[in-house]
Amino acid sequence: MGSIGLGVFVGFLITVVMGIMFPGVGHILGGFLGGIVAGLIARSAIGGVLAGFLSGIGSAVVLVILALIVFAFNSQSDWGFLGALVSGVTGAALSIIVAVVAVVASVIGGFIGGLFARR
Repeated sequence: MGSIGLGVFVGFLITVVMGIMFPGVGHILGGFLGGIVAGLIARSAIGGVLAGFLSGIGSAVVLVILALIVFAFNSQSDWGFLGALVSGVTGAALSIIVAVVAVVASVIGGFIGGLFARR
């Protein structure tokens, strides 16, 4: 029996690193790869789905907050307070859309990784 908690942690790290290195597509691809690794560590299909889901949700929260901060700071120097507010909300909304897709990819990856780990 594998460790679901360790799978969640490693999947989270992979997803966040890929999401920071390649914004948008990297978050989705990182979610899928992180889900596969989480499923392999969890060593079962159901454990892989759970580990993939939890790592996807955790990384989605972190990356949405980072996108909100980055979008707000980047536009604040040009447009002031209102620009920071509008850009921060827009960045967060776009990140939430990408995060939902990344969580689904992470769950699918966790299921696939869990199936590969079974004997």
